[in-house]
Amino acid sequence: MLKKALITIVGGLLTLTGAALIILPGPAWLLLPIGLAILSIEYSWARRWLKISQHHMKKTAHWLDRKILLRKMKR
Repeated sequence: MLKKALITIVGGLLTLTGAALIILPGPAWLLLPIGLAILSIEYSWARRWLKISQHHMKKTAHWLDRKILLRKMKR
């Protein structure tokens, strides 16, 4: 019971802070997945959102890699 409460509090705080940092300046891209990963230990809905966020981060990383590669090729 204590373990689940601790996971919920810590994961929830990190996730909420990450969500707030989407609007405010800060590392939302770092805190959101960490918070969801902690919450996914106990909650299946957090596991689904974690997979979705991982997929979006992977797509964004590939897009950024292509942009950087194209910029280097133009030089």
